[in-house]
Amino acid sequence: MCTKRAKLPGEQRAVPGAVVGVTELKKILGLVAASLFAGHTFAAVLPEERADTMYHAYSGGGVTIDGPSVLVRKNVGNKVSLSANYYVDMISGASIDVQATASPYSEQRDEFSLGADYLVEKTTMSLSYTNSSENDYQAETVGFGISQDFFGDLSTLSMRVSLGSDDVMRNGDEDFLEQAEHRRYSLGWSQILTTRLIAELSVETVADEGFLNNPYRSVRYLDPGSGTGFSYQAELYPTTRNSDAVALRAKYRLPYRAAIKSEYRRYADSWGINSDNLEFRYTHPLEAKDLVLEGKLRFYKQKGADFYSDLFPYVDATNFRARDKELSDFTSTAIGIGASYQLPERWALFDRKNTLNLYWDYVLFDYDNFHDVRVHDGGSDVLPGEEPAYHFNAHVVRLFWSMWF
Repeated sequence: MCTKRAKLPGEQRAVPGAVVGVTELKKILGLVAASLFAGHTFAAVLPEERADTMYHAYSGGGVTIDGPSVLVRKNVGNKVSLSANYYVDMISGASIDVQATASPYSEQRDEFSLGADYLVEKTTMSLSYTNSSENDYQAETVGFGISQDFFGDLSTLSMRVSLGSDDVMRNGDEDFLEQAEHRRYSLGWSQILTTRLIAELSVETVADEGFLNNPYRSVRYLDPGSGTGFSYQAELYPTTRNSDAVALRAKYRLPYRAAIKSEYRRYADSWGINSDNLEFRYTHPLEAKDLVLEGKLRFYKQKGADFYSDLFPYVDATNFRARDKELSDFTSTAIGIGASYQLPERWALFDRKNTLNLYWDYVLFDYDNFHDVRVHDGGSDVLPGEEPAYHFNAHVVRLFWSMWF
Protein backbone atom coordinates (compact mmCIF):
# COMPACT_ATOMS: atom_id res chain seq x y z
CA MET A 1 0.00 0.00 0.00
CA CYS A 2 1.07 3.57 -0.55
CA THR A 3 2.66 5.21 2.46
CA LYS A 4 3.26 8.84 3.34
CA ARG A 5 6.86 9.63 4.00
CA ALA A 6 9.37 12.06 5.36
CA LYS A 7 9.78 15.38 3.63
CA LEU A 8 12.99 17.20 3.01
CA PRO A 9 13.59 20.70 4.36
CA GLY A 10 12.18 23.31 2.03
CA GLU A 11 9.67 20.94 0.46
CA GLN A 12 6.11 22.20 0.58
CA ARG A 13 3.67 19.41 1.36
CA ALA A 14 0.52 19.31 3.46
CA VAL A 15 0.62 17.57 6.83
CA PRO A 16 -1.38 14.31 6.70
CA GLY A 17 -5.04 14.53 7.67
CA ALA A 18 -4.57 12.08 10.53
CA VAL A 19 -1.73 10.33 12.24
CA VAL A 20 -3.30 7.07 11.09
CA GLY A 21 -2.11 4.78 8.33
CA VAL A 22 -1.57 1.32 6.94
CA THR A 23 2.05 1.13 8.14
CA GLU A 24 4.03 2.59 11.02
CA LEU A 25 5.98 4.73 8.54
CA LYS A 26 2.81 6.51 7.45
CA LYS A 27 2.19 7.62 11.02
CA ILE A 28 5.70 8.78 11.77
CA LEU A 29 7.70 10.03 8.83
CA GLY A 30 5.12 12.53 7.65
CA LEU A 31 5.63 14.42 10.94
CA VAL A 32 9.20 13.98 12.09
CA ALA A 33 11.43 14.91 9.16
CA ALA A 34 10.94 18.65 9.02
CA SER A 35 10.65 21.52 11.44
CA LEU A 36 7.31 22.78 12.70
CA PHE A 37 6.91 25.52 10.13
CA ALA A 38 8.55 23.81 7.15
CA GLY A 39 6.75 24.79 3.99
CA HIS A 40 5.38 28.05 5.48
CA THR A 41 6.72 31.55 5.05
CA PHE A 42 5.71 34.64 6.96
CA ALA A 43 6.39 37.10 4.14
CA ALA A 44 5.77 36.88 0.40
CA VAL A 45 9.13 35.59 -0.79
CA LEU A 46 10.11 32.69 -2.98
CA PRO A 47 11.52 29.55 -1.32
CA GLU A 48 15.29 29.33 -1.08
CA GLU A 49 17.23 27.83 -3.96
CA ARG A 50 18.76 24.63 -2.65
CA ALA A 51 19.40 20.93 -3.17
CA ASP A 52 18.80 18.28 -0.50
CA THR A 53 19.87 14.65 -0.51
CA MET A 54 18.45 12.46 2.24
CA TYR A 55 18.69 8.89 3.46
CA HIS A 56 15.84 7.77 5.72
CA ALA A 57 15.47 4.55 7.69
CA TYR A 58 12.69 3.11 9.83
CA SER A 59 12.90 -0.06 11.89
CA GLY A 60 10.21 -1.39 14.21
CA GLY A 61 7.47 -3.96 14.58
CA GLY A 62 9.25 -6.44 12.30
CA VAL A 63 9.44 -4.00 9.37
CA THR A 64 12.40 -2.15 7.88
CA ILE A 65 11.85 0.76 5.49
CA ASP A 66 14.67 2.82 4.04
CA GLY A 67 15.76 4.63 0.93
CA PRO A 68 17.10 7.85 -0.59
CA SER A 69 15.44 11.11 -1.57
CA VAL A 70 16.66 14.02 -3.68
CA LEU A 71 15.01 17.45 -3.80
CA VAL A 72 16.12 20.36 -6.02
CA ARG A 73 14.56 23.82 -5.95
CA LYS A 74 15.55 26.54 -8.41
CA ASN A 75 14.19 30.03 -9.07
CA VAL A 76 13.47 31.48 -12.50
CA GLY A 77 13.86 35.23 -12.22
CA ASN A 78 12.37 36.77 -9.10
CA LYS A 79 8.80 35.49 -9.51
CA VAL A 80 8.93 31.73 -10.21
CA SER A 81 10.34 28.86 -8.17
CA LEU A 82 10.47 25.30 -9.54
CA SER A 83 11.07 22.11 -7.58
CA ALA A 84 11.53 18.41 -8.30
CA ASN A 85 11.73 15.53 -5.84
CA TYR A 86 12.49 11.81 -6.16
CA TYR A 87 11.80 9.57 -3.19
CA VAL A 88 12.23 5.82 -2.63
CA ASP A 89 10.85 3.48 0.03
CA MET A 90 12.39 -0.01 0.15
CA ILE A 91 10.21 -2.11 2.44
CA SER A 92 11.07 -5.54 3.85
CA GLY A 93 10.16 -7.79 6.74
CA ALA A 94 6.87 -8.80 8.28
CA SER A 95 4.65 -6.86 10.66
CA ILE A 96 2.59 -8.70 13.26
CA ASP A 97 -0.34 -8.91 10.82
CA VAL A 98 1.83 -10.55 8.18
CA GLN A 99 3.38 -12.93 10.70
CA ALA A 100 -0.09 -14.10 11.72
CA THR A 101 -1.65 -14.61 8.28
CA ALA A 102 1.02 -14.46 5.54
CA SER A 103 4.78 -14.60 4.87
CA PRO A 104 7.56 -11.96 4.89
CA TYR A 105 7.71 -9.72 1.83
CA SER A 106 9.76 -6.99 0.18
CA GLU A 107 8.72 -4.22 -2.19
CA GLN A 108 9.74 -0.76 -3.39
CA ARG A 109 7.80 2.44 -3.77
CA ASP A 110 9.02 5.20 -6.09
CA GLU A 111 7.63 8.71 -5.87
CA PHE A 112 8.18 11.66 -8.21
CA SER A 113 7.00 15.19 -7.42
CA LEU A 114 7.05 18.43 -9.39
CA GLY A 115 6.12 21.84 -8.01
CA ALA A 116 5.98 25.49 -9.03
CA ASP A 117 5.48 28.69 -7.01
CA TYR A 118 4.54 32.03 -8.58
CA LEU A 119 4.99 35.27 -6.64
CA VAL A 120 2.97 38.39 -7.41
CA GLU A 121 3.60 41.20 -4.92
CA LYS A 122 2.23 39.79 -1.64
CA THR A 123 0.54 36.74 -3.17
CA THR A 124 2.12 33.34 -3.75
CA MET A 125 0.41 30.69 -5.89
CA SER A 126 1.64 27.11 -5.99
CA LEU A 127 0.95 24.08 -8.13
CA SER A 128 2.16 20.53 -7.51
CA TYR A 129 1.97 17.04 -9.02
CA THR A 130 2.97 13.77 -7.35
CA ASN A 131 3.12 10.25 -8.77
CA SER A 132 3.67 7.27 -6.47
CA SER A 133 4.19 3.76 -7.84
CA GLU A 134 4.37 0.29 -6.31
CA ASN A 135 3.85 -3.13 -7.85
CA ASP A 136 0.29 -3.19 -6.46
CA TYR A 137 -0.53 0.50 -5.91
CA GLN A 138 -0.50 3.56 -8.17
CA ALA A 139 -1.33 7.04 -6.91
CA GLU A 140 -1.47 10.49 -8.50
CA THR A 141 -2.12 13.78 -6.72
CA VAL A 142 -2.51 17.32 -8.05
CA GLY A 143 -2.52 20.28 -5.67
CA PHE A 144 -3.08 24.03 -5.87
CA GLY A 145 -2.43 26.59 -3.14
CA ILE A 146 -2.48 30.32 -2.62
CA SER A 147 -1.23 32.51 0.22
CA GLN A 148 -1.62 36.24 0.85
CA ASP A 149 0.23 38.53 3.26
CA PHE A 150 -1.58 41.27 5.17
CA PHE A 151 -0.92 44.04 7.68
CA GLY A 152 2.68 44.77 6.80
CA ASP A 153 3.57 41.10 6.34
CA LEU A 154 2.64 40.32 9.96
CA SER A 155 -0.23 38.04 8.88
CA THR A 156 -0.48 35.32 6.23
CA LEU A 157 -3.64 33.61 5.00
CA SER A 158 -3.12 30.38 3.06
CA MET A 159 -5.49 28.02 1.28
CA ARG A 160 -4.81 24.76 -0.49
CA VAL A 161 -6.76 22.06 -2.31
CA SER A 162 -5.49 18.72 -3.62
CA LEU A 163 -7.13 15.94 -5.61
CA GLY A 164 -5.81 12.37 -5.59
CA SER A 165 -6.62 9.24 -7.54
CA ASP A 166 -5.40 5.74 -6.61
CA ASP A 167 -5.42 2.37 -8.35
CA VAL A 168 -5.35 -0.52 -5.89
CA MET A 169 -4.23 -3.97 -7.04
CA ARG A 170 -3.47 -7.29 -5.37
CA ASN A 171 -0.44 -9.41 -6.15
CA GLY A 172 -1.36 -12.86 -7.38
CA ASP A 173 -4.81 -11.75 -8.56
CA GLU A 174 -4.70 -10.18 -12.02
CA ASP A 175 -8.45 -9.52 -12.00
CA PHE A 176 -8.36 -7.39 -8.84
CA LEU A 177 -8.44 -3.63 -9.52
CA GLU A 178 -10.10 -1.01 -7.33
CA GLN A 179 -10.02 2.81 -7.29
CA ALA A 180 -10.04 5.46 -4.61
CA GLU A 181 -10.42 9.24 -4.80
CA HIS A 182 -9.17 11.77 -2.27
CA ARG A 183 -10.05 15.47 -1.90
CA ARG A 184 -8.19 17.59 0.62
CA TYR A 185 -8.93 21.22 1.58
CA SER A 186 -6.93 23.28 4.05
CA LEU A 187 -7.01 26.81 5.41
CA GLY A 188 -4.33 28.43 7.56
CA TRP A 189 -3.65 31.71 9.31
CA SER A 190 -0.19 32.59 10.62
CA GLN A 191 0.47 35.65 12.76
CA ILE A 192 3.59 37.38 14.07
CA LEU A 193 2.33 38.39 17.50
CA THR A 194 5.50 39.87 18.98
CA THR A 195 9.17 40.09 18.07
CA ARG A 196 9.58 36.69 19.75
CA LEU A 197 6.28 34.88 19.19
CA ILE A 198 4.73 33.45 16.02
CA ALA A 199 1.44 31.53 16.03
CA GLU A 200 -0.47 29.57 13.40
CA LEU A 201 -3.97 28.12 13.21
CA SER A 202 -4.84 25.61 10.49
CA VAL A 203 -7.99 23.71 9.57
CA GLU A 204 -8.15 20.78 7.19
CA THR A 205 -10.94 18.60 5.83
CA VAL A 206 -10.52 15.46 3.74
CA ALA A 207 -13.05 13.44 1.74
CA ASP A 208 -12.08 9.91 0.67
CA GLU A 209 -14.20 7.70 -1.56
CA GLY A 210 -13.75 4.25 -3.09
CA PHE A 211 -11.69 1.26 -1.97
CA LEU A 212 -10.13 2.47 1.29
CA ASN A 213 -8.79 -0.69 2.94
CA ASN A 214 -5.83 -2.99 2.40
CA PRO A 215 -6.71 -5.90 0.07
CA TYR A 216 -4.39 -8.25 1.97
CA ARG A 217 -5.61 -7.60 5.50
CA SER A 218 -7.93 -9.90 7.46
CA VAL A 219 -10.07 -9.83 10.59
CA ARG A 220 -10.47 -12.74 12.97
CA TYR A 221 -13.64 -14.20 14.43
CA LEU A 222 -14.49 -16.88 16.98
CA ASP A 223 -14.51 -20.36 15.46
CA PRO A 224 -14.70 -23.17 18.05
CA GLY A 225 -14.00 -25.73 15.33
CA SER A 226 -10.52 -24.41 14.57
CA GLY A 227 -7.40 -25.40 16.43
CA THR A 228 -6.84 -21.91 17.86
CA GLY A 229 -10.49 -21.11 18.50
CA PHE A 230 -10.67 -18.47 15.78
CA SER A 231 -10.46 -18.08 12.00
CA TYR A 232 -9.90 -15.23 9.54
CA GLN A 233 -11.90 -13.46 6.83
CA ALA A 234 -11.22 -10.39 4.66
CA GLU A 235 -11.66 -6.87 6.00
CA LEU A 236 -14.53 -4.75 4.71
CA TYR A 237 -14.49 -0.94 5.04
CA PRO A 238 -17.02 1.77 4.18
CA THR A 239 -16.46 3.32 0.76
CA THR A 240 -16.50 6.89 2.10
CA ARG A 241 -14.58 8.68 4.83
CA ASN A 242 -14.77 12.32 5.88
CA SER A 243 -12.23 13.74 8.32
CA ASP A 244 -11.48 17.08 9.92
CA ALA A 245 -8.43 18.35 11.78
CA VAL A 246 -7.58 21.56 13.63
CA ALA A 247 -4.03 22.45 14.64
CA LEU A 248 -2.59 25.29 16.71
CA ARG A 249 1.15 25.91 16.50
CA ALA A 250 3.43 28.42 18.16
CA LYS A 251 7.11 29.29 18.01
CA TYR A 252 8.78 31.37 20.71
CA ARG A 253 12.32 32.73 20.54
CA LEU A 254 14.06 32.63 23.92
CA PRO A 255 16.35 35.45 25.09
CA TYR A 256 19.48 33.32 24.60
CA ARG A 257 18.88 32.62 20.87
CA ALA A 258 17.17 29.28 21.37
CA ALA A 259 13.55 28.61 20.36
CA ILE A 260 10.63 26.52 21.59
CA LYS A 261 8.04 25.16 19.18
CA SER A 262 4.75 23.59 20.18
CA GLU A 263 1.78 22.03 18.40
CA TYR A 264 -1.62 20.72 19.44
CA ARG A 265 -3.73 18.91 16.87
CA ARG A 266 -7.25 17.48 17.14
CA TYR A 267 -8.58 15.00 14.56
CA ALA A 268 -11.98 13.33 14.04
CA ASP A 269 -13.58 11.41 11.18
CA SER A 270 -16.80 9.71 10.11
CA TRP A 271 -15.42 6.27 11.03
CA GLY A 272 -15.51 7.21 14.71
CA ILE A 273 -11.76 7.79 15.02
CA ASN A 274 -10.63 10.79 17.03
CA SER A 275 -7.18 11.66 18.24
CA ASP A 276 -5.08 14.23 20.06
CA ASN A 277 -1.49 15.06 19.21
CA LEU A 278 0.78 17.23 21.38
CA GLU A 279 4.34 18.02 20.37
CA PHE A 280 7.19 20.15 21.72
CA ARG A 281 10.51 21.01 20.08
CA TYR A 282 13.53 22.82 21.45
CA THR A 283 16.14 24.29 19.09
CA HIS A 284 19.47 25.58 20.40
CA PRO A 285 22.21 27.15 18.23
CA LEU A 286 25.62 26.90 19.87
CA GLU A 287 27.55 30.14 20.32
CA ALA A 288 30.49 30.73 17.95
CA LYS A 289 29.84 27.40 16.23
CA ASP A 290 27.88 26.51 13.12
CA LEU A 291 25.99 23.81 15.01
CA VAL A 292 22.29 23.72 15.87
CA LEU A 293 20.89 21.10 18.28
CA GLU A 294 17.26 20.03 18.52
CA GLY A 295 15.17 17.94 20.89
CA LYS A 296 11.59 16.71 20.47
CA LEU A 297 8.86 15.17 22.60
CA ARG A 298 5.53 14.02 21.15
CA PHE A 299 2.41 12.42 22.65
CA TYR A 300 -0.39 10.85 20.63
CA LYS A 301 -3.65 9.23 21.79
CA GLN A 302 -6.32 7.71 19.55
CA LYS A 303 -9.82 6.27 19.91
CA GLY A 304 -10.37 3.62 17.26
CA ALA A 305 -12.91 3.15 14.49
CA ASP A 306 -16.49 2.12 15.26
CA PHE A 307 -16.19 -1.01 13.11
CA TYR A 308 -12.82 -2.12 14.55
CA SER A 309 -12.59 -5.27 16.64
CA ASP A 310 -9.69 -7.48 17.64
CA LEU A 311 -12.03 -10.50 17.68
CA PHE A 312 -15.49 -10.65 16.10
CA PRO A 313 -18.08 -13.02 17.65
CA TYR A 314 -18.71 -14.93 14.37
CA VAL A 315 -18.17 -14.71 10.61
CA ASP A 316 -19.83 -11.71 8.89
CA ALA A 317 -20.80 -10.37 12.31
CA THR A 318 -21.09 -6.75 11.12
CA ASN A 319 -21.65 -4.86 7.89
CA PHE A 320 -18.12 -3.37 8.12
CA ARG A 321 -15.15 -4.91 9.88
CA ALA A 322 -11.50 -4.05 10.46
CA ARG A 323 -8.60 -5.37 12.49
CA ASP A 324 -5.91 -2.93 11.33
CA LYS A 325 -4.11 -1.97 14.53
CA GLU A 326 -3.85 1.61 13.26
CA LEU A 327 -7.66 1.82 13.52
CA SER A 328 -7.64 0.59 17.14
CA ASP A 329 -7.33 2.41 20.46
CA PHE A 330 -3.65 3.16 21.05
CA THR A 331 -1.12 5.67 22.31
CA SER A 332 2.38 6.52 21.18
CA THR A 333 5.22 8.54 22.67
CA ALA A 334 8.19 9.80 20.66
CA ILE A 335 11.43 11.36 21.76
CA GLY A 336 13.93 12.73 19.28
CA ILE A 337 17.25 14.48 19.01
CA GLY A 338 18.99 16.05 16.04
CA ALA A 339 21.82 18.26 14.90
CA SER A 340 22.53 20.51 11.92
CA TYR A 341 26.14 21.49 11.14
CA GLN A 342 27.16 24.13 8.61
CA LEU A 343 30.37 23.04 6.93
CA PRO A 344 33.39 25.38 6.97
CA GLU A 345 34.16 27.13 3.70
CA ARG A 346 37.17 24.89 3.03
CA TRP A 347 34.89 21.81 3.10
CA ALA A 348 31.86 23.29 1.35
CA LEU A 349 31.10 22.13 -2.16
CA PHE A 350 31.09 24.70 -4.98
CA ASP A 351 31.88 27.49 -2.48
CA ARG A 352 28.24 27.44 -1.36
CA LYS A 353 26.56 27.12 2.00
CA ASN A 354 26.46 23.41 2.91
CA THR A 355 24.92 21.71 5.94
CA LEU A 356 24.91 18.16 7.27
CA ASN A 357 21.86 17.13 9.28
CA LEU A 358 21.16 14.06 11.40
CA TYR A 359 17.91 13.31 13.27
CA TRP A 360 16.90 10.26 15.32
CA ASP A 361 13.53 9.44 16.86
CA TYR A 362 12.58 6.65 19.25
CA VAL A 363 8.86 5.85 19.26
CA LEU A 364 6.91 3.64 21.69
CA PHE A 365 3.54 2.21 20.59
CA ASP A 366 1.02 0.73 23.04
CA TYR A 367 -2.18 -0.81 21.67
CA ASP A 368 -5.11 -1.08 24.04
CA ASN A 369 -7.37 -3.48 22.14
CA PHE A 370 -5.13 -5.15 19.57
CA HIS A 371 -3.83 -8.47 20.87
CA ASP A 372 -0.71 -10.46 20.00
CA VAL A 373 -2.04 -13.65 18.39
CA ARG A 374 1.48 -15.00 17.90
CA VAL A 375 1.19 -16.62 21.34
CA HIS A 376 -0.84 -19.34 19.60
CA ASP A 377 2.04 -20.29 17.31
CA GLY A 378 3.49 -22.57 19.98
CA GLY A 379 0.19 -24.16 20.89
CA SER A 380 -0.66 -21.79 23.75
CA ASP A 381 -3.77 -22.53 25.81
CA VAL A 382 -4.59 -18.80 26.06
CA LEU A 383 -8.22 -18.24 25.11
CA PRO A 384 -9.01 -16.08 22.04
CA GLY A 385 -9.37 -12.45 23.08
CA GLU A 386 -7.23 -12.92 26.20
CA GLU A 387 -3.86 -12.65 24.48
CA PRO A 388 -1.50 -9.92 25.73
CA ALA A 389 -1.95 -6.44 24.27
CA TYR A 390 0.52 -5.68 21.52
CA HIS A 391 3.28 -3.08 21.84
CA PHE A 392 6.55 -2.34 20.09
CA ASN A 393 9.28 0.28 19.72
CA ALA A 394 10.60 1.87 16.54
CA HIS A 395 13.64 3.85 15.41
CA VAL A 396 13.54 6.53 12.72
CA VAL A 397 16.74 8.04 11.31
CA ARG A 398 17.09 10.85 8.75
CA LEU A 399 20.49 11.88 7.43
CA PHE A 400 20.62 14.61 4.81
CA TRP A 401 22.97 17.05 3.15
CA SER A 402 21.77 20.46 1.96
CA MET A 403 23.41 22.95 -0.38
CA TRP A 404 22.17 26.45 -1.16
CA PHE A 405 22.64 27.84 -4.68
